[in-house]
Amino acid sequence: MKKIILFLALLFISNINFAQVKKIVFDFDFATFGYDSSSCYVELYYSFNQNSLKAVKSDSGLNVEALMKIEIQDTASKKFIVNKEWRVSNSIADSIELKTSKSLVGVISFVIPKGVYTCSVRGRDVNLPKSASEYKEIIDIKNEYATKMSLSDIELASNILQDNANKNSIFYKNSLEVTPLPTAVFGVTQPVVYYYTEIYNLKKDTSENDLKLIITVLNSRKKTVINKTKSIRRIKEARVEVGTLNATKLPSDTYTLVLSLYDSVNNTGINSSKRFFVYNPTVVDTAMVKGMDKDLISSEFSVMSVEECDDLFNKCKYISFPVERTQYAKIKSVEGKRDFLYQFWKRRNTDPSSPRNDYYISYLARIQQSNEKYGSLAKPGWKTDRGRVFISYGEPSDIERHPNQVDEKPYEIWQYNDLEGGVKFVFADISGFSDYTLVHSTKRGELTDEDWERRVKTTQTSN
Repeated sequence: MKKIILFLALLFISNINFAQVKKIVFDFDFATFGYDSSSCYVELYYSFNQNSLKAVKSDSGLNVEALMKIEIQDTASKKFIVNKEWRVSNSIADSIELKTSKSLVGVISFVIPKGVYTCSVRGRDVNLPKSASEYKEIIDIKNEYATKMSLSDIELASNILQDNANKNSIFYKNSLEVTPLPTAVFGVTQPVVYYYTEIYNLKKDTSENDLKLIITVLNSRKKTVINKTKSIRRIKEARVEVGTLNATKLPSDTYTLVLSLYDSVNNTGINSSKRFFVYNPTVVDTAMVKGMDKDLISSEFSVMSVEECDDLFNKCKYISFPVERTQYAKIKSVEGKRDFLYQFWKRRNTDPSSPRNDYYISYLARIQQSNEKYGSLAKPGWKTDRGRVFISYGEPSDIERHPNQVDEKPYEIWQYNDLEGGVKFVFADISGFSDYTLVHSTKRGELTDEDWERRVKTTQTSN
C-alpha cells in the first residue's frame, strides 16, 4: 500500500482547490491473531478523516457520514465469506470542529478459516458518492498459531491504555484498550509508536530459561535505527506483548518494525514484522545529507521506496522527454531515483521561487481523477487513452457523448478550444469492454484518421 505518497500529497493538495474535487481520506489495515485449530481471528482497522468528508445539516447540527464495504473472497472456491457494507457517521458541533484533522477510527472483526483470501475494502462519502478510496490485500490464514510457538501480526496503535482501559470500548481486548492507527503514519502528528502483538504456545517453564525478545527498527536502506532487547518469562502458555517507540527523532522515511523471539535452549526463533511511516520534515537524516540538496531532504521524494519512485516516474511518462527516460532507466539506487524525481519536478515548477510546486500537485490530482473517471476492467484510468489526454491537456472545453447508438459503437468527442486554435479527440469503445481508445485527433503529433467514423460503425451496418 503506497500510503506515504498519498499522505504527503494530501498535505499539499489540501491547500489548493483543483477542479473543485475533494478527495476522501480513508485508510485501512488488518492483523491476524490465534483463535482455534482451524481458524484465525482477523481484525480490520479503518479510519475516515473527518475533514475530508462533506458535512450536511441535520436536526442536531452538522453531520458527516461514510460507507465502508468489505468483501473477503476465498481465492480457491471464489466464494465470498464477507460481503457487507457498514455506515460510519459523526455529529459535529460547529464548522471549526469540522476543520480539525480528527479521524473516525473503528475495528471490525471476523473469524476466518484457514486459506488464502482476497480482501477488498472501499470507503466512500455518503454525501459525495464519487469521493471514494479502495484497498485490496491478500490475507493468508496459515494458522500456525495453534501448533507451535508463534507471534501474531503486529497491530500499530495511536494509544494503548491498561490502568484506565474502558471495558466497553470497541478497542478493548486482553485487559487493554488498543486504539489502532490504520494510517501507520507517525512523527509530527503522532510522536509515539505503540505496538501490540500476541505470543502463543510458550510451553510453560518455571526455570530461568527465559526467551529473548529483540525489538528492531530498520529504515528504507535496511539500516538498524533502533535495537532493544527484553526477557520473556514462560509462566503462561500465551501472553500479550505491547511496547512503544519514540518517533520524534526519526527522519522522514519508511520503516520496518521487527519483533524477534529467540529460544536459546531449543535453538529456535520466530519473528513478525510491520511497515510504518514517519513524517518529520524538520529532522535531518545525517547519513543522507552529504551531496544532497537540503530541499530534497525535506521533500516527499526523500521518503519514497524504489517501488514508489518507479511508480511515480511511470506516471510521468506523458510529460517526460526520451533523454529523461533513458537517464532514469540507468539509475539503480533509491537515493539516485529520489534525487532524479526531485530535480525532474523542480524543473517543471511554474514558480521556482515557491517551495510549493503547483504543477506537480495538479498533475497528481489529474492522475487521481483519471483513475476515478476513466478506469476499465483491464487497466487503471491513468493508463487509458482518455486518461492520458486528460492528464496531458487537462479538462476538455466540451465533451460530446454518443453512448447508445443503434448502428454505432459508443464514442466520445472531446473539444479543446484553447489548444492550437481548437482541436478535438475522438475516443471509441471498439472492444465493447468500456475501454475507450483514441481513434482520431486533430492535434499535431496525435493519431489522425479522417475515416474514423467507419471504425465506430457496427458490423451489420458496415457490411
